[in-house]
Amino acid sequence: MSIFRDVEEASPIEVFHLMKIFSEDDYPTKVNLTVGAYRTDEGKPYYIPVVKKAEKLVLESTTNHEYLPIFGLESFTKAASQLLLGDIVQRQEEGSIFGVQSLSGSGALRVGAEFLAKHLKCTTFYYSLPTWENHHLIFMNSGFNDAKTYRYWNEEKRSLDCDGFFEDLSNAPENSVIILHGCAHNPTGLDPTKDQWKQIAEIMKERKLIPFFDNAYQGFASGDVEKDAWSVRYFLSQGFEFLCSQSFAKNYGLYNERAGNLTFVLNSTDNVKAVKSQVTMIVRGMYSNPPNHGARTVSTILNNPELKEEWLDTLKIMTGRIKDMRKALRENLEQLGTIGKWNHITDQTGMFSYTGLSANHVEYLRKKYHIYMLRSGRINICGLTNNNINYVAEAITDALVTVTI
Repeated sequence: MSIFRDVEEASPIEVFHLMKIFSEDDYPTKVNLTVGAYRTDEGKPYYIPVVKKAEKLVLESTTNHEYLPIFGLESFTKAASQLLLGDIVQRQEEGSIFGVQSLSGSGALRVGAEFLAKHLKCTTFYYSLPTWENHHLIFMNSGFNDAKTYRYWNEEKRSLDCDGFFEDLSNAPENSVIILHGCAHNPTGLDPTKDQWKQIAEIMKERKLIPFFDNAYQGFASGDVEKDAWSVRYFLSQGFEFLCSQSFAKNYGLYNERAGNLTFVLNSTDNVKAVKSQVTMIVRGMYSNPPNHGARTVSTILNNPELKEEWLDTLKIMTGRIKDMRKALRENLEQLGTIGKWNHITDQTGMFSYTGLSANHVEYLRKKYHIYMLRSGRINICGLTNNNINYVAEAITDALVTVTI
């Protein structure tokens, strides 16, 4: 009799399950719109040239594989936090703002969430409806016991549900942690305007809520890292204490290197030593020490003006292709007379689009046309190319005529 006999099988993770069956599909015109990874117009992964240059420099300068400090590579965490928050050198030197190298954005969320649950005694967290599916799992595994949502997507109008968003924040109990997408909201691609961000901040300050920004797409929304950091920097300017996770998977193409940063923003240096000591214990008990290669690659670029400028130019090219595909998809759908309005495709920003397609539409598209997307109707715009855009638009048009919701 096995000691593992009572283990129940968990449901497969949708995006990875779809990637697997897509890879096994031999249909010649199959299309993958699932995983959040940038693709070229040939549908291939993109090895960013400046990243390749930086990796060469890293390899040439590496003399050993000794452990990094528990908080990671300081040149990386400082530069990452500055990329996020702007001119914060003085506060970094004082210690009231500091970074913790993490296992990409997921790891930053995990360390931050456990700290909040264990040491700030937070029990309730809010995430947008909808949100990235891993938010719920990470926070529940970190010690939170009360998961709540705030309204975000208006299905009927296919736009941001501002009234619902504000009302739900206004009703949140004090000390609740609010997960906010800094830019390029996943999965809807809809971000609040500056005025709406100001209202969000006002409500959160009044209700004494704790912001936890998830910033996985800086520079990958508008193509401008400064513009994409506006929301987080505004909260900084308003005197909030908060946490922010950063991922360098998307904007550097370093998906499997797991280069991430968790920034802590405190308003006083009085508690820094205690906070750092407890974060140290969390990291020590979780993975003990972060990896070197991805963080050193990012650090090399961020701390070299010439390489950084090349990276910023590349972001403009990548986001430019995404915007072109958004425009092309909308134009194709409108020219075909596809049921519904499609302005939301170009109103949205970043890698993802929440199409408004139902799970039944998605299933029909996969079975008949071998077009793969999440059941929610979220698509990765990067999976669209000049070669498949017409095919996808025609398939969506057919699905909306043929399939009932």
